Amino acid sequence: MTRENVSVLGSTGSIGVNTLDVIDRNRDQFRIVALTANRNVEKLAEQCARFDARVAVIANSALEQDLAVALGRHGARAEVMSGEAGLKEAAGMADTDIVMAAIVGAAGLNSAFEAARRGKKILLANKESLVIAGEVFIAEARKNRARILPVDSEHNAIFQALPQGFENGLEDAGVEKIILTASGGPFRELPADQFASVTPEQACNHPNWSMGRKISVDSATLMNKGLEVIEARWLFNAHPEQIEVLVHPQSIVHSMVSYRDGSVLAQMGTPDMRTPIAYSLAWPRRIEAGVDRLNLAQMNDLSFEKPDLDRFPCLAIAFEAMRAGGSAPVTLNASNEVAVDAFLSGKIGFNQISALVRDVMERVSVTAVKSLDDVLAQDGQARSEAQQWVEKFNG
Repeated sequence: MTRENVSVLGSTGSIGVNTLDVIDRNRDQFRIVALTANRNVEKLAEQCARFDARVAVIANSALEQDLAVALGRHGARAEVMSGEAGLKEAAGMADTDIVMAAIVGAAGLNSAFEAARRGKKILLANKESLVIAGEVFIAEARKNRARILPVDSEHNAIFQALPQGFENGLEDAGVEKIILTASGGPFRELPADQFASVTPEQACNHPNWSMGRKISVDSATLMNKGLEVIEARWLFNAHPEQIEVLVHPQSIVHSMVSYRDGSVLAQMGTPDMRTPIAYSLAWPRRIEAGVDRLNLAQMNDLSFEKPDLDRFPCLAIAFEAMRAGGSAPVTLNASNEVAVDAFLSGKIGFNQISALVRDVMERVSVTAVKSLDDVLAQDGQARSEAQQWVEKFNG
């Protein structure tokens, strides 16, 4: 079997680390050619040495020399690149077959687009690429025959449960709706009057999943599920009314597809990101992922409930942004990124995350999005408004 070449964008984050773990178990099938990180020079150098990567990219250009020194210390032979140009090079290398797009937030947009332009097989863990630029991103991928495979556990579950040909329309495929499950996060049962005292450490303590701090906070506010709703709209060519969210605290059923004939297909498994990563890497084959097997005999409590949109308004705001279309999801994502950063740095409280996002959504007009430049312009405007909100709150 010919080995496929893989570039991992964001290799030092949780998705990147899990991707390398799966590849390490299947070295006869995959070869690492490029790895990238934002600031973690030491970890990136160690990874490059372990997997004999040809290219190492540090997004923060000021750390390029530090990376070169660290690579030498670890005995790695990788060529050093940096900045946005380096990230795009790693995503578009001629001999790269698969690109794991795992850079968090809007920062991963340009490199993911480059992979689409080059017609790569894209394992999309950077949901923001579809949240803020879904229409133009999908068009670019189709034009260049790039294949997008979702890595988020929920979208990967839906992909596994959908029939071939769903891209032409869910109705024609007999699909009634797609159902995204949500754990409910760490505050599913916390009284709303205690939200004001929530700390970043509490918000990052997810009950089921081990994730980065930003996505953990998004899970706590249910904004992560809102972003996934918008992502699903583009991934599966779905209308807003065909997407539903249910809270499933056990995180065993990762998502479901409801069909016209009354059937509901669910994908189940232990909550481990290596499963969707392995499925996406080897698709349409199946490979070893190193995950614990699900013990069905112990599954005596699988529950589902509707999300409480009054206590978790971020999810409601995200649904509104999806229905509004155009630049609304760009504003949603940008304002949320600023809000979460401000919360993690102690500048605003947990309750202010949704308040900031709501206020910025009302201030920034919805416009058409026809190009990546349109996306970036709207993103900049929304971030400016959000930063001003934070400054006024602290004034």
